[in-house]
Amino acid sequence: MAFDSFRDFVELLDRAGELKRVSQPVATELEITEIADREMKQPGGGKALLFEKPTINGVISPFPVAINTLGSWKRMAMSMGAATVDDVAKELGALMKAKPPTGFKEAIKLLGTALELRHAKPKLVKSGPCKDVVHRYDAPASHTGPWPDAPDWKVGTNPNPPTLADLPILKCWPLDGGRFVTLPCVVTQDPDTGDRNLGMYRIQVYDDRTTGVHWQLQKVAARHGRRYYEKGERMPVAIFLGGDPMFPFAATAPLPDGLDEFMLAGYLRKKAVELVKCETNDLQVPANADFVIEGYVDPTEPLRMEGPFGDHTGYYTLPEPYPVFHVTAITHRKDAVYPATIVGIPPMEDFYIGAASVKLFLPIFQMNFPEIVDISLPAEGTFHNLVVVSIKKTYPMQAYKIMHGLWGMGQMMFSKYIIVVDAEVNVHNTSEVLFHLFADTDPQRDSMLTRGPSDVLDHATNEIAMGSKMGFDATRKIPGEGFKRPWPPIIKMDEAVKAKVAALLNPEK
Repeated sequence: MAFDSFRDFVELLDRAGELKRVSQPVATELEITEIADREMKQPGGGKALLFEKPTINGVISPFPVAINTLGSWKRMAMSMGAATVDDVAKELGALMKAKPPTGFKEAIKLLGTALELRHAKPKLVKSGPCKDVVHRYDAPASHTGPWPDAPDWKVGTNPNPPTLADLPILKCWPLDGGRFVTLPCVVTQDPDTGDRNLGMYRIQVYDDRTTGVHWQLQKVAARHGRRYYEKGERMPVAIFLGGDPMFPFAATAPLPDGLDEFMLAGYLRKKAVELVKCETNDLQVPANADFVIEGYVDPTEPLRMEGPFGDHTGYYTLPEPYPVFHVTAITHRKDAVYPATIVGIPPMEDFYIGAASVKLFLPIFQMNFPEIVDISLPAEGTFHNLVVVSIKKTYPMQAYKIMHGLWGMGQMMFSKYIIVVDAEVNVHNTSEVLFHLFADTDPQRDSMLTRGPSDVLDHATNEIAMGSKMGFDATRKIPGEGFKRPWPPIIKMDEAVKAKVAALLNPEK
């Protein structure tokens, strides 16, 4: 199901009873975070929230703020126009299995073909609602000081054109270094190949015309940036917010290099994404986006400290130097809704976004590792810290093969702990996983310690982006692995007795 605007998705949530409206003024400074955090920690992720009168330094913004819109399994499925996320995963898996690939490269090529077959290839159009209101900043910035008061202006009339200071950008946590755009879709392009990338990197507002861009060392946008720095050329960047909810999902999805995230979004929304050229550079953004912030990074300019930021790790990310983004234009819809999220101590909205990606891309993992039954990234692991994998074990040391394989696949390289269990273990039941981890392992024999790249956001490593990893083989041990004792059966009741007792306790059934 394709949504023509972010507002359309919010209204669908409202009709489905999945939205709470907050009509009284609420500050974008900390207060929205406190309300959203309480809601996200409700069973099942709580409800989506629409703040109708967010305030910026006490002044009511003309743009409402929507948050936690993808923060439950039901809302994730609704964003994809499906009954469940599992249904979407099965459909994509069926496409991939139509012609089984013989290797990883062929699997990636097949994924791209599968997406194209569903009319998912994006197409360029002349204009769109994202250009209802257009303001270009051709003159030098007139303000470089602290966050100013928001001017009094009305949507559509545009007597005082908007700057970053007029958008209801959140200051999420008390020690944050400022206000952060938390759900930005960032478009960059490889200067050599022209390949486009859509990623999500937090944006810290420095003033009304400049921001920091937190693209970490291993991200594609950082790689693009390095080429511009080597060439000494200004790097065009476009940041958009809103539009179809599949845009931020695609921006965070672990797509292999070379596949266009807009193609994935088109596949999931069952309609090709219409793109328009930016006003001040040649990058392309969705025509139905709610906000577009255009600009550039200057490779001759010194890096600037970005942060602190209360991150998905549950800790603050401390300040580090990152590129400065200069705004050259802001465009938006007349009826724009500002999308936001918050991250912090789990569970949060991002758990459902990440878990949906795992479900969707499980068929890709299974093509490379056919023994994999299921994968889970528990909320307590804050994405990369813990991965649980169940496998159909058929030969000695197979669990270690899976550990090494996963650490070599994309963002799985950031995983600090991998636990491998047998096929019948429910990887989504943390209690069950821990039972088998503690019961089915000998610490010395069944653990492995290695080193490799780590998440830049991991505060516990001695050096940034470098650390150690540990794997646990919690599967049944077999003779080829040096295990010489009989493996005992797990305790189970006789099925006939269970059925008889069930009938006794529930005679009506």
